[in-house]
Amino acid sequence: MAGILEGRVAIVTGAGRGIGRGMAVELAKEGAKVVVASRSQGSIDETLGEIEAAGGTATGTVCDVGNHDHIKATVAKAVETYGGLDIMINNAQAFGTLEKPDPSPVLTGIEDFRDEEWDRTLLTGVTASYRFMKAAFPCLKASGRGRVINLGSNWGQFGNAGSVAYNAGKEAIRGLTRTAAREWGQYGITCNVYNPAIETDAMRNHIKEHPEESKAALLTVPVRRWGDIYKDGGRIAVFIASDDAAFLTGMTFMVDGGMFMYP
Repeated sequence: MAGILEGRVAIVTGAGRGIGRGMAVELAKEGAKVVVASRSQGSIDETLGEIEAAGGTATGTVCDVGNHDHIKATVAKAVETYGGLDIMINNAQAFGTLEKPDPSPVLTGIEDFRDEEWDRTLLTGVTASYRFMKAAFPCLKASGRGRVINLGSNWGQFGNAGSVAYNAGKEAIRGLTRTAAREWGQYGITCNVYNPAIETDAMRNHIKEHPEESKAALLTVPVRRWGDIYKDGGRIAVFIASDDAAFLTGMTFMVDGGMFMYP
């Protein structure tokens, strides 16, 4: 029996690890041909190995989403390798600066926040998502069932203290996504945001370093666990990319076990 994404082509940025890897692997399991985009060839190879072991089809490309030429080359590789593009997942996000990257936001008040960090955060977040969407649009339109999934964050929704650039960028992504949903729906393209609370390597490191704080944070999640990159993160992406979600657009999917509920 064919997978529900059989015959479709997907790009997943930041697919070398964490949520991006989970999405890439699960999309491939459902028959999508996946372009695994990440800054590190080593992490790309690990994700490709998982996809191959699961019987899926994928290729990799080194991509810094802060580089416009890399973005155009990644879309071109999908078209050249697999003949088109149906699913665009903008997951990658850099922190810190180009010269001194950080694995996650270093909490700093607005008055002391570095301008160069602001620039890098928005360049690799909302601007990269915008550029990938523009580059992918002709293919998504030709597909007739195009899917855009952009990664947001509940930090932006509640204004997490100390992460002004990340918060602003993630909320801007929601505005970008809703606008595209209105403009592109006529072409069969859906555009949605995915706000996760998924356990990644960075989160596990934080839990080890701050056990009591992490225990208290987990109590705010009604299901009392963090999401898994495959069975939660990956499977929700599969649903949004599938025909079953063809009537859902402009939405923010809270993939967080009920942590952030709002009317």
